[in-house]
Amino acid sequence: MRSYQYRAHSERHRTERIGWLRAAVLGANDGIISTASLVAGVAAANASHANIMTTAVAGLVAGAMSMAAGEFVSVYSQADTEKADLERERQELAADGEAEHRELTAIYVHRGLEPELANHVATQLMAHDALGAHARDELGISEALSARPLQAAMASALSFAVGAAMPLAVVALAPAHSLLVWTVVSAACLLALLGTIAALVGGTPIVKSALRVTFWGTLAMVVTAGVGALFGAVV
Repeated sequence: MRSYQYRAHSERHRTERIGWLRAAVLGANDGIISTASLVAGVAAANASHANIMTTAVAGLVAGAMSMAAGEFVSVYSQADTEKADLERERQELAADGEAEHRELTAIYVHRGLEPELANHVATQLMAHDALGAHARDELGISEALSARPLQAAMASALSFAVGAAMPLAVVALAPAHSLLVWTVVSAACLLALLGTIAALVGGTPIVKSALRVTFWGTLAMVVTAGVGALFGAVV
């Protein structure tokens, strides 16, 4: 009889990065757009260089803290929902395992397995890890995609600070008379770079990602600068 040796599958997929990647891209994108837009708005309103620098620094600190708090709260809510669903599933398995077995079998039949094979697969998976099988195939909860509040909060805060530091550096180094142009152009370039990096990490089309991020970020800066110029005040 032929014997088989099974080894753990070591291939890594991009979905494993989705938790921190989403938070990091969102944070960096917001950091660049928010800070650059603030700078564009106050620069268009003819504010002093000191006021522009103060606004940029305040925007960096406030934005990073806001991103961290917002991500933590929202992702923690998702984690609480997942825990509640898993607890209810655990109770249902304890109360009526046969019904849960039939439910899992029906899921596999719906996905294309023959009823007999679906029943066999459900039996084996539930014998190995009943709650894990239902979490994955009934609830759609997996280890790679599960909510991680602290990870999301830290990634968002750090990436926002890094993104916001770029326009802040422009304010410190660019000539005062052309600060608005330097801010918008440099931020647009940074957004294009961010879109490219996100596409490479996530395995998505580079040009489409870069254009999307750059377009909406530049639009935000132009609108904010327009408001600043219109009202002649710090926005």
